[in-house]
Amino acid sequence: MLWIYNIGIVIYGLLVRLVSLFNAKAKLFVVGRKNIFEKVQQKISTHDRPIWFHFASLGEFEQGRPVLEKLKADDPSQKILITFFSPSGYEIRKNYALADVFYLPLDTASNAKKFINSVNPKFAVFTKYEFWYHYFNELHEKQTPLYLISGIFRSDQVFFKWYGSFYRGILKFVTHFFVQNEESVSLLKSIGINNVSLSGDTRFDRVYENAQQPKKLELIDKFCGADNVFIAGSSWLPDEKLLVSLTVKYPDWKFIIAPHEIGISHLEEIEKLFPTAVKFSQLKANTSQVLIIDNIGMLSSLYQYANIAYIGGGFGAGIHNTLEAAAFGLPVIFGPKYDKFQEAKDLITIGAAKSITTVGELISAFEFFKANEMSSANAKKYVTQKKGATEMIVKAIA
Repeated sequence: MLWIYNIGIVIYGLLVRLVSLFNAKAKLFVVGRKNIFEKVQQKISTHDRPIWFHFASLGEFEQGRPVLEKLKADDPSQKILITFFSPSGYEIRKNYALADVFYLPLDTASNAKKFINSVNPKFAVFTKYEFWYHYFNELHEKQTPLYLISGIFRSDQVFFKWYGSFYRGILKFVTHFFVQNEESVSLLKSIGINNVSLSGDTRFDRVYENAQQPKKLELIDKFCGADNVFIAGSSWLPDEKLLVSLTVKYPDWKFIIAPHEIGISHLEEIEKLFPTAVKFSQLKANTSQVLIIDNIGMLSSLYQYANIAYIGGGFGAGIHNTLEAAAFGLPVIFGPKYDKFQEAKDLITIGAAKSITTVGELISAFEFFKANEMSSANAKKYVTQKKGATEMIVKAIA
């Protein structure tokens, strides 16, 4: 099975190179890894013994960030190394002040050996998922502790199938699993993995912190004024098409749309849907009903100005971060694909979220939350009660 895995990695690398000829994101993926080992050696010495954090992308970074920052606060002299797999994580956080940040070289045996020999990590922390055979194996061979934090497992994953022995073997390299729910504990124990703790999700710590001291945005404050505000966070085109109906039906509400992608073509599509909207980069007054956020990085602070939130992605691969909104006491609405997200299920159960598929359902959910103040209180209470994973993890690994 290993040979199939190795061939798959090589084919993936070749395909990305091919796609990079006409795709900007793929080009960043390739160019960012050019001379990667030289770049690492310029910043990291084997004597530094950094703590290595790996994140798939930006969402996983925000999830693991509380653990990273707590470790750094406890020992400011400790060097931290971050790797990203995706450009959408690296390009936004490449200048992060508390760590040296790089792309992760592709998972080949030679890359893994060279990388780990170069950085000589004190221990490694992977967040939620991404299980790379050669990196995990190399850490195991060198007896370097490897921790998975905020892990979440489902019965339909390959690890728990009759044909998943190779992937179960990768899990055996992990020193300890810190997982989000009881189901994950049970699933891991069902395949003989007992080095697991129910710690919860570190995202709760991150979003709770953010809600306590949000960054004030003067222009947004002026745009909202005294009006009620509906915000769509990380939206995609199918989400935005549904939202048109709300702006027409509720002209006394302000709407903020913070799309997941801010390329010119997507922004133009949004402007066609909302012809009277104004972009944040051109915002001067609060005369428009709809504001389009045409930058990255503001969303976590925008929620403080809203009353109800819509979280995008539910008509695609899966919903984005609902917890950032819930931490501010916002009830949340999202599309149908939320089954992989425990927090979404929990928020629905406590009456602080609704999943929708049609315009009619969207309007119904909006009306419900507009009339039920307890939904807001339940959302905030849920986040507050779930925080604490960071402290538990740091005590165990530091």
